[in-house]
Amino acid sequence: VEQIESELGKSIAELFEYLQEKPYAAASIGQVHRARLHDGTDVIVKVQYPGVDDSCDSDLKQLRLALKLGGLLKMPKEAVDQLFGEIRERLKEELDYVNEADNLRLFRKFHEKDDWIIIPDVIDSHSTRRVLTLELVEGDHVSEVTPARYDQDTINLIGHRIFTTMADQLFRFQCIHGDPHAGNFAYRPDGSIILYDFGCVKKLKPEIIKSYRQALVAALQEDYQALDRHLIDLGARVENQPAVDEAYYAMWRDILIVPFDQEEPYNFAEADLHQRVAAKTSTVFKYLEYFKPPVESIFIDRMIAGHYWMLKRLGVQAAFRSELEKYLEPSFD
Repeated sequence: VEQIESELGKSIAELFEYLQEKPYAAASIGQVHRARLHDGTDVIVKVQYPGVDDSCDSDLKQLRLALKLGGLLKMPKEAVDQLFGEIRERLKEELDYVNEADNLRLFRKFHEKDDWIIIPDVIDSHSTRRVLTLELVEGDHVSEVTPARYDQDTINLIGHRIFTTMADQLFRFQCIHGDPHAGNFAYRPDGSIILYDFGCVKKLKPEIIKSYRQALVAALQEDYQALDRHLIDLGARVENQPAVDEAYYAMWRDILIVPFDQEEPYNFAEADLHQRVAAKTSTVFKYLEYFKPPVESIFIDRMIAGHYWMLKRLGVQAAFRSELEKYLEPSFD
């Protein structure tokens, strides 16, 4: 209450017809309360915890020290600085709700022609750097997407729409929703997808998109020399190290390509890619000095991994190869 009244300069009674005391949702840097404006508009009010910005800086320093002492930062100081600089920059953006409001408006414009994507509107009169008020837009959490309300065709349609949303943001808009966990998405039985929380957004450089596209094409075509070059361009491979054994790339390619390497729909409910990746984790140490965190594209990897888990939890059955190839065409714009 103190944070809201301090930020907005009015009492709760002046600002809202009511504000629910119990949080509607809560996260690491703030919590969300349901409320109603005096004009009858139902809203949610996102309130940042006081002092959380100072805590984030302190936590990052502690994390870096812990990784260093644990021997897990075996990379040049310059690369570590770049990695933590990127994380710090995204955290600072997440702590600025004015920035998030701008992101919401930007993504509403991106997806204005996609009538199946719903993004809440910002209530500017009730929003500041530490308080963000949005129209209340409700849908079903992934755990509520059950056969009783969603048939398999609808689930598959949602899966295709998730893929299109992700690919459009990456290759068309070159700006991605960087925090795709289950709490930031909701669904409706008509196949609509609701996107929440635009605090973590990554604007991508055109040259990074180009290199990422070329790396995917090289992997699909099993051209591992080209893949090695494109990973260097992405900043994922240390340039002055010898070429990586093609068999190493082939191993990872054969694991990760599975959903895109068949004409028949892939059943994500039974997907075990994460287990197969985990089983090969020990091989990473052999090439630890050959690779480094790809600072510019690290949030792309985070986005893809997050969407994999959503497709799995939803139980999507879909074949994405032809859709992916459309985005990988050199002429794609």
